[in-house]
Amino acid sequence: MNFLRGVMGGQAAGPQPSGAETIHKLCDRVASSTLLEDRRDAVRALKSLSKKYRLEVGTQAMDHLVNILQTDRSDSEILGYALDTLYNILCNDEEEEQDETAQKQSDDLGAQFTEQFVQDPEHVTLLLALLEEFDFHVRWPGVKLLTALLKNQGVQVQGIILVSPMGVSRLMDLLADSREVIRNDGLLLLQQLTKSNAAIQKIVAFESAFERLLDIITEEGSSDGGIVVEDCLLLLLNLLKNNSSNQNFFKEGSYIQRMKPWFEIGDDNSGWSAQKVTNLHLMLQLVRVMVSPVNSPGATASCQKSMYQCGLLQQLCTILMATGVPADILTETINTVSEVIRGSQVNQDYFASVNAPSNPPRPAIVVLLMSMVNERQPFVLRCAVLYCFQCFLYKNQKGQGEIVATLLPSTIDANSISAGQLLCGGLFSADSLSNWCAAVALAHSLQDNLTQKEQLLRVQLATSLGKPPVSLLQQCTNILSQGDKIVRRGSKVQTRVGLLMLLCTWINNCPIAVTHFLHNQENVPFLTAQISENLGEDERLVQGLCALLLGICIYYNDNSLENYTKEKLKQLIEKRIGKENFVEKLGFITKHELYSRAAQKPQPVFPSPEQMLFDHEFTKLVKELEGVITKAVHKSNEEEKKEEEVKKTLEQHDNIVTQYKELIREQDSQIQELKEQVQSMSSQNEQMQTTVSQQLAQIQQHKDQYNILKLKIGKESQSNGQVDVSQVNGLQTEELTQLREEVEELRKQHALFQTQLGDKDALIHTLRSETADGSAGGSDDTELLKELEALRSRVQTQSAEINQMKTERQELLRRAEAGSSDGVSGSDGSLLAEALAAQTTETEKLKEEAKGLSESRAELEQQLAAATSTVAILQTEKAKLQTEVQESKKEQDDLLMLLADQDQKIHSLKLKLKDLGEPVDDEDDLDGRDQTTDEDEEDEDED
Repeated sequence: MNFLRGVMGGQAAGPQPSGAETIHKLCDRVASSTLLEDRRDAVRALKSLSKKYRLEVGTQAMDHLVNILQTDRSDSEILGYALDTLYNILCNDEEEEQDETAQKQSDDLGAQFTEQFVQDPEHVTLLLALLEEFDFHVRWPGVKLLTALLKNQGVQVQGIILVSPMGVSRLMDLLADSREVIRNDGLLLLQQLTKSNAAIQKIVAFESAFERLLDIITEEGSSDGGIVVEDCLLLLLNLLKNNSSNQNFFKEGSYIQRMKPWFEIGDDNSGWSAQKVTNLHLMLQLVRVMVSPVNSPGATASCQKSMYQCGLLQQLCTILMATGVPADILTETINTVSEVIRGSQVNQDYFASVNAPSNPPRPAIVVLLMSMVNERQPFVLRCAVLYCFQCFLYKNQKGQGEIVATLLPSTIDANSISAGQLLCGGLFSADSLSNWCAAVALAHSLQDNLTQKEQLLRVQLATSLGKPPVSLLQQCTNILSQGDKIVRRGSKVQTRVGLLMLLCTWINNCPIAVTHFLHNQENVPFLTAQISENLGEDERLVQGLCALLLGICIYYNDNSLENYTKEKLKQLIEKRIGKENFVEKLGFITKHELYSRAAQKPQPVFPSPEQMLFDHEFTKLVKELEGVITKAVHKSNEEEKKEEEVKKTLEQHDNIVTQYKELIREQDSQIQELKEQVQSMSSQNEQMQTTVSQQLAQIQQHKDQYNILKLKIGKESQSNGQVDVSQVNGLQTEELTQLREEVEELRKQHALFQTQLGDKDALIHTLRSETADGSAGGSDDTELLKELEALRSRVQTQSAEINQMKTERQELLRRAEAGSSDGVSGSDGSLLAEALAAQTTETEKLKEEAKGLSESRAELEQQLAAATSTVAILQTEKAKLQTEVQESKKEQDDLLMLLADQDQKIHSLKLKLKDLGEPVDDEDDLDGRDQTTDEDEEDEDED
């Protein structure tokens, strides 16, 4: 009956068990049942109750479920049920019907169960091991459960996964899963895993995450893709944001080049889907992460260079000038282009050359400035354009000069709108936000550029008909002093703050601009009146900026105006304002809450236009000047004089130090060169010493060998009175055969030399006949002839030596025959051996001389060729030489006359010396005495 009631939907009689009791029974069944089917059914029932009775299941069944994961690894179905149940317990699913209190209680419950689960790190390690199971019913619930753990207890779970062997690698394998559900949930898991953990971010990046994610983005259709592309981009942002190591790895891996196709948009830009807008927004953020101003300057510059070279900047500029682009994408694109060109001269020059597709074409900068000064444009877009203009001028003196040049009278074109005209129009418009943006933009045109500050003083403005033009500086001060009388849309304080920031930046570190500002008699009284008044809370910032402006006038004053020297301005402050009050008003700037917000980052980000008061670069200027202005105001005249003297002394000292530094550098370079020379010479010396020692060792070795051989020969001659005739005859036969071959070769060489010598004689006779008339011209022919004569004598000598060798050979042959028939004695054998040795040495010498003769022959041919070429020159110079010879003869005759006179004088002096009794030796006697001595020495040598 109970069964039928259960089937028919009726209730069984008696009290029904509560949810906690049912869960308790199921837990007992899971723990005690021996059959796998029973345990599986119990876990399935717990899964069905886990959402409704989350607290009961979590408190009673968590340990049993973990035990199932450890013991029943072989059954994928029960593992899947257990993982799903744990996920339902830990996950904080947001339901629309739940109110805020119920949702908070649910979140707290999930956090408590997660903390209980991860108290034992082995539980997380067990989940990582289960992810290796390929079964869908195990892997997918495991991924979801691990994601829930990371959401609830991210830091603790990250630490467990980080120390787990191959933990991150197992999670990275999820991206390669062919089942899209697991791959997509794996992306969500990795997003949670990489949040705020640089170590895990590095490991994931080096596990080829960039390659896999970019491949997925391409497969899913890039910016036209779905939610998967968004998840990939969010994961990439996690990996790259504030992680310089991963950013460098991304750049070095040439992944920046793969970002360019993301921004290729078509001509038809109507109907962008919300997902495409989100994807493109994240892609632009990814580009900004790589070139963010908070990154190191070197890394940012390298990424900017890569983005220009691969065409990414050009693609972004195309989006910037395209039509139909949504406003938020256009704003983010402007911000992205701003940071890509910030501080990069090449990128800034390219951006200056970009033109908008209008008729006529206008520069992109002009088009953007038109949007900035147009009060109808969205506030965030105007802020983005201002940021773009600031980045374009950041460390770009060339760009600053181009902007200021559009305001100068010589470059103004009445038919076109220039950047300078737009800035002036915004500066003097009735919209306070346009005033502020134009003032800040113009201040960036002068930032750290003394030349442009002086050039801007030349700008003249026509205020109205019939009145003379006034300078831009004077017009700014006029608007500042008449600010309350002009009707404006927006905050009047914003306009005054913008103008004061412009004036402070303009006259800072520019004494000429300070003089122009003080030249107007109304400026100083206006500033002192503003500072001394007791105004409301909003006007305190204006008072502080007025104090800063007056302080700059004191600090950079060159005392060229008598009425407004440094000393008189300080006296004025002391009388009208008071030094302490002045310093207090000056401190209002840095104490303002918006000042600290603007000092954090370069990009102007404000929640509302009314809070747009400070510029980032101006906050740096205030921080730099506040201290020095305070000191300058408190200093007396004598202290300033002393300080100037100290400055001059320091400058002189710096000059002297600079000179000495240059001298020391020169001396260091000289010392370095000398050291290198000493090292080279010492190395050469060592090489020469080693060479000498080797040669000495070789000489000693040869000497020893010679002495040993000499002793050996002497002993053999003493011990053996008779030499074996057969051995001698055999040795003689071999040596005679070799000698015959060498003599035959020498005879051939001699015949060859004779023919060559005959050719050379013919050439010499020809040369002599040609140069017979010019025998006095040129010492080169004479030397050549001498060399030929020497060569001829050497050839004759060698021929005589060859004949002598022939006769000696005949004699040796004769003696060898006689020795073979009659026998020879030991002494004759030794004489014969010595003769053969002498013959061999002579033959070697003859070979060497023949070789030298062939070399000299080649040299002779070269000399003859040169001689033939110089004959023509000698003939032309013959007349000159003959005239020189005549002149030399005349000079010789004169010299002979002088010598004769000299000899006569010497002779007369000798006679006088002899008369005086001094011994004088004649030269003839000395010569005769020397000759006699030489003859005696020769006779002694012969004896």
